[in-house]
Amino acid sequence: MALRREYDKEICPVARSLEVVGERWTLLIVRDAFYGVQRFTDFRAHLDIPSAVLTERLKLLVDHEILATSIGTSGRDEYLLTPKGEQLWPIVWAMMHWGNEYYVTEELRRPIVHYGCGGQLTPLGNCGRCGTVPSPRDLEVHPRASEPKAAGRDDRVSRLLTRPHRMLEPLTEVA
Repeated sequence: MALRREYDKEICPVARSLEVVGERWTLLIVRDAFYGVQRFTDFRAHLDIPSAVLTERLKLLVDHEILATSIGTSGRDEYLLTPKGEQLWPIVWAMMHWGNEYYVTEELRRPIVHYGCGGQLTPLGNCGRCGTVPSPRDLEVHPRASEPKAAGRDDRVSRLLTRPHRMLEPLTEVA
């Protein structure tokens, strides 16, 4: 029997937030949207998520106005973070930092850099060089120092993230 998503007896903003972004895969979809992933097929391949689950999570995120759809050049839906969705960045960053601190070795961390000055983000999300708190649009995701051999990832998103990339800009092939 599947667990219910709602926390009916909780009068708490954390519980309400978890009803929307607390299910398995949801924050990874949001993280990938910050990386610039927009296509269903790219989310599916990069996350190795079942299509039915991805469809359900994307629908939930669109219904809650965290993602919006637009028609891409291929004629298919693409998913973009809304301003409401972009406000999830501090949560995503906090989880990235916490995971880096306790579960990921230094060479496997993916640096997030302030595009304006090149400083890396501190645990609080401000730039370690200039001190500002950059918006996600002013951040750049950099490749890991070392790709894990066991991962063997060859999906489009993994390949494109082997070079620096501005957050929220669509992932595109190098011309």
